[in-house]
Amino acid sequence: MTYVVQPGDTLWEIAQQFGVSLQALINANPQVNPQNLQVGQVLQIPTDGGQAGRNYVVQPGDSLYRIAQRFGVSLEDLIAANPQLRDPERLNVGQTIRIPGGGAAPSPGPGPTPPAQQRYTVRVGDTMYRIAQRFGVDLGDLIRANPQLQDPSQLRVGQVINIPGAQPVPPGTGIVRTNIPYDYDVMQEDLRRLRERYPFLQVSSIGTSVMGRQLTMVRLGTGSREYHYNGSHHAREWITTPLLMKFIEEYARAYQSGGTLGGHNIRNLYNSSSIYIVPMVNPDGVDIVINGVGPNHPFRSQLIQWNGGSTDFSQWKANIRGVDLNRQYRANWELAKQQGPQSPAPEGYAGPSPESEPESRAIANLTRTRSFRLVLAYHSRGEVIYWNYLNLAPAQSRQIVNQFQRLSGYRPLEDPGEYPSNAGYKDWFILAYRRPGFTIEVARGANPSPLWQLPEIWQDNVGILTYAATV
Repeated sequence: MTYVVQPGDTLWEIAQQFGVSLQALINANPQVNPQNLQVGQVLQIPTDGGQAGRNYVVQPGDSLYRIAQRFGVSLEDLIAANPQLRDPERLNVGQTIRIPGGGAAPSPGPGPTPPAQQRYTVRVGDTMYRIAQRFGVDLGDLIRANPQLQDPSQLRVGQVINIPGAQPVPPGTGIVRTNIPYDYDVMQEDLRRLRERYPFLQVSSIGTSVMGRQLTMVRLGTGSREYHYNGSHHAREWITTPLLMKFIEEYARAYQSGGTLGGHNIRNLYNSSSIYIVPMVNPDGVDIVINGVGPNHPFRSQLIQWNGGSTDFSQWKANIRGVDLNRQYRANWELAKQQGPQSPAPEGYAGPSPESEPESRAIANLTRTRSFRLVLAYHSRGEVIYWNYLNLAPAQSRQIVNQFQRLSGYRPLEDPGEYPSNAGYKDWFILAYRRPGFTIEVARGANPSPLWQLPEIWQDNVGILTYAATV
């Protein structure tokens, strides 16, 4: 079967339309540059849907990520091959799933350590689980690669351990990991690799968090027109960080190759615009959502108290001091203070004063020292875009949000409804500068948003992220 590329098409959308995996579609069309489709190109659609393969019965302890690793297929292809799964993060023992493309025979279990390895020196706060996340390897593989460890749960600072299969990312493959929980350490490791491959990336820090983590900023471009994007103001909404990191990587790739992204010539955009991106505003909060609060955490007793006595921090939104960073800006902060909790809490507490927290203060200071024409604050609930504040947004904002809607399918909203819209970052930006500011909510369902939504979130937002830097 063949298909002629239409305006606005992407390979991902075409794969979805015909019910085939993205990788199967790419494999069937080696003549096509996946990053630069041309209207009128003729594509071959795999007639077997890319699903020829084998069935597998889910076993205790299985996850889609581990099954994908076991059979040597990508997580994205495995999810695409199983549209019957309503929630890919919840597998049932005994469930039958399809392994796309035939898949390799499953690995037989423990065996010799893979020959390709990297050595890593244990740092303060490390656990085997966190190290496995940081390097994108299976925890079981990591433990098996280190038989010298008498007790893998008791690491010592300065110990040297083996990272199985970890090696430099080859040219032409992605660096930013989109299939694992994305905490501060994962982000920093991905940034290190991105800078190695794309030395023109401008990476700096705008400050530090309460716990001393760098509030990293990446600048894309050298042009005089300035824009700002940020993610993870709210800890449990950390999926916005890999979204922005993927944008950084794809933008850098397109600049280096002279290609396009979201329909825009990136070298032209790089020369005319400068995009200042802070992918993770709240690294301390993200850390406890993903990794929990260990017995040696300096805020452990207060955090458990503020969390109603619970050690489950999966729904935590605030920073490490229980302050909601998106209720910290100078846009009717007093009302936000009245509307929310009056003391540290998982969400809603506006803090003792505006910009009392180093994270919100750093974002505000960055905004004051630049001349941003437009800002995007990424959050994750509802696939909607908030674009106004007290009817102060310029007329241009309505035109921009209408284009955002066309690019993403997200619904524009002026009023947040049940959510009090005071002291948020885009509220303050509109109030203080009378320029376009947007809060973009990218996902469906409860937070934290499942990673299987990320490919769709990317497709919905790549057009927004590039177009926004042209207005």
